Amino acid sequence: MAMLSILDPTDERVPVSRQITPRPKQITGNVALLDISKPRGNVLLDRLEETLSQRLPDVNITRYAKPTFSKPAPEALRQQIQANSDFVIEALAD
Repeated sequence: MAMLSILDPTDERVPVSRQITPRPKQITGNVALLDISKPRGNVLLDRLEETLSQRLPDVNITRYAKPTFSKPAPEALRQQIQANSDFVIEALAD
């Protein structure tokens, strides 16, 4: 089995050990699509939402957006997403 490395671009002076969350067997419940407000991220999420809606008609999809890509999501937005979502997909595009 190949070794997987996860790199965190936020600060390499003090590396943080992270583990990948196990993937569920199926996607059910509420899916959050988070637009980080980079150019064309909304285009990616539009296509993703369309695909998910077709393939997973019983899943509830909610869109969220950060005010700016240059800062972390505000705490209130993170709490709202966590409280209302079973899965989160974040759009990174340019």
